[in-house]
Amino acid sequence: MKGRTVLQAKRFGTYRCNTNTSLSQAAQSMVEYEVSSMVVVDNDNYLVGIITRADVLRAYLEHDDWETLTVERYMHCEVEIVTPHTPLIEAARMLVDHQARQVVVVEEEGGKQRPVAIISATDLVYHMLKD
Repeated sequence: MKGRTVLQAKRFGTYRCNTNTSLSQAAQSMVEYEVSSMVVVDNDNYLVGIITRADVLRAYLEHDDWETLTVERYMHCEVEIVTPHTPLIEAARMLVDHQARQVVVVEEEGGKQRPVAIISATDLVYHMLKD
């Protein structure tokens, strides 16, 4: 992991939804794609947040009509981000320091952030074992 960048270690692509997606649709996508979170994007596919399985569970526990609520109501707007050129070791430090489960890899475009991948703790442990 040491000496490698996010670009050298991660397959690119994200599972995403937008703020108007229902929590039911988001949950179904997470189950279908076997992912624990999805990036939330605006209509131009720029990052606005992240929604996790835990967020969906929280909505389920708080509301009988959770399926009809939108992602916007439960997503996190503050997202840990890195660029494709960020060293993997720095991404690992961010996860630990911020007690996050993942960081979103973004490319900057005119002051906005386009999500291109997600790095999880699982990904980083995999690369630790390869060293």
